[in-house]
Amino acid sequence: MFASFETPDYERFADELKRLLEENEAAIGELLKSPEKSYGNFVRPYMETFEKVDLFFTPLSHLNSVENSEKTQKAYEASLPLLSHYHTRLSQNRELFEVFSQITGEDTAQKEVVRLELRDFRLSGVDLPEKEKKRLEEIDLKLSELSNRFSQNLLDATNAYELIVEDPKDVEGIPESDLELAREERDGKTVWRFTLQIPSYMAYMSYGPNRALREELYRAYVTRAPQNAEVIDEILRLRDEKAKILGFDHFSELSLATKMAPDDDAVVGFLEELAEASLEHVDNEVEKLREMAKEDGIEELQSYDVAYYSEKLKRAELDFDDETTRPYFEQDRVLQGLLDFVAELFGISFVETKVPVWNEKVRVFDLQEDGESFARIYFDLEARKNKRGGAWMNDWQTHHEDEKGREHPASAFVVCNFPPSTKEVPSLLRHDDVVTLFHEMGHAIHHLFSRVKERFVSGIHGVAWDVVEFPSQFLENFAYEKDVLDRFARHHETGEPLPADLAEKIKRSKNFLAAMGMLRQIEFALFDFKLHQRLYQGEEVQKLLDSLRERLSPVKPPSYNRFQWGFAHIFGGGYAAGYYSYKWAEVLSADAFFACYERGRIEKEMTDGYRRHILEKGASEPMDRLYRAWLGRDPDPKALLRLYGLTEAS
Repeated sequence: MFASFETPDYERFADELKRLLEENEAAIGELLKSPEKSYGNFVRPYMETFEKVDLFFTPLSHLNSVENSEKTQKAYEASLPLLSHYHTRLSQNRELFEVFSQITGEDTAQKEVVRLELRDFRLSGVDLPEKEKKRLEEIDLKLSELSNRFSQNLLDATNAYELIVEDPKDVEGIPESDLELAREERDGKTVWRFTLQIPSYMAYMSYGPNRALREELYRAYVTRAPQNAEVIDEILRLRDEKAKILGFDHFSELSLATKMAPDDDAVVGFLEELAEASLEHVDNEVEKLREMAKEDGIEELQSYDVAYYSEKLKRAELDFDDETTRPYFEQDRVLQGLLDFVAELFGISFVETKVPVWNEKVRVFDLQEDGESFARIYFDLEARKNKRGGAWMNDWQTHHEDEKGREHPASAFVVCNFPPSTKEVPSLLRHDDVVTLFHEMGHAIHHLFSRVKERFVSGIHGVAWDVVEFPSQFLENFAYEKDVLDRFARHHETGEPLPADLAEKIKRSKNFLAAMGMLRQIEFALFDFKLHQRLYQGEEVQKLLDSLRERLSPVKPPSYNRFQWGFAHIFGGGYAAGYYSYKWAEVLSADAFFACYERGRIEKEMTDGYRRHILEKGASEPMDRLYRAWLGRDPDPKALLRLYGLTEAS
């Protein structure tokens, strides 16, 4: 049965959560008293207690991101210590550890549950003296509080800023759809308001003609939340202390203990290899931008010029302006086209359903096969003031069987920040937005398609963090293909299909300035990973970033740029010493894409195998083993360079 989304009682939430956790602990206590313990009568009911917590807590954590308010913040912050204490008590419970040590699963998935649980018990300090266990508990609680503070600081700073433009000359060239959203009447005159919300920010950075205003907006964006400097220092200190308590030299080693990459050298070597391949191509790309800027009298290209001249260069070199695609990508049509494509690719259907939601613009669909619903997905796609920036998939229910053999369905949320629609203006997406939607949908179907019976390895649960991006990146590659775009790209006013030449330009734009884009991601990944290879504090953090920029940034950011204050992936999310995962997983996704789609043709036998071996299997086996079971070989690392056109032949 699908859970019904209900707004929590914020005032009583922490008390209700505490009661639920106490009930769970009592139930687990009864399980431990049982004289006969097997996988069926112990592990499955134990896993069910985690599903109960997710069903109860996820709506609050979700609302704290998409409808943030003082009430959600207060209830969320009050819940963090309760959850932290609860999970620490379980993960450090020696009696639980010994029971799992004696249980052997009957099949591959059950054996993997036991293996992962024993690993996680050890990584939680189950073998440590009580004093060190207590310190780990304190650290984990503090880290969860700091992560939340980092994200809240960033959201507050984003919402607090606005740039008011009064001179019409300063908005010339900005697309009308963006101007419509920015236009306001103040004191009897028309002005344009730009914010640090990504749709608004990128509109001016990409098209705003006034360089001084671009820098003003850029400076505000890259210096958001300066109070996060102290938060970062404290997070890094605690992560380093935690790693050392658990017997690791530094946090990156602790991070890799749960990932596919074997060690630090493998990660750094992989990133450096990609960097070398990209550096061979980047000088030519940057020189083109500099030449274009010189035509406007700019002698030294700056970071706040890059998006603007990239758009101009794209128009000049590819005869392509991403803005020209927007009339063809009306949000509702794109969403329906994506659903139709996924349905055809994997032999299912999506049926829209009316159920309780948190915002009137949220849409909900049930996934069906042979007329039976097996999963549910919620889409919240438009930007609004009290919504955290970015895009993500958040799982809610997880497919599994409980101890009585009853099957439970999966559900998930897909969240984006696309331009909001109004009565006068529909939500029109850039092609980059379309790619983002495909990406998050790839995460969602990885969770929703699971047929695994064991909750801890079903869907995205238990998947190594450095391969969790594989299914999302796999699906996003299709968003550049003409035969896929033709399914939904229609002019929102005339109904005219996307012209063939424009579809070709979209495909060519995929690798436009590819080396610059690759190096930017490698810079982020190396900064994250090296930051966790020893303890950095204060200005050392900036010096590390500057040293990487000196080698990898083809356009050096200004000295005031404090990117780290807004690096939510590693300080407000789960990517610490793991941002490299995007590129690591992209090797698998590129190789898999070429296996399933060559020369405009979908290989149905291969996509069927992809669903059967990858999407449906969750983490029931390690991803490298699942991949070999599907294709009979390991992924080809050269596929990634081929995808980006960075091979020697390019």
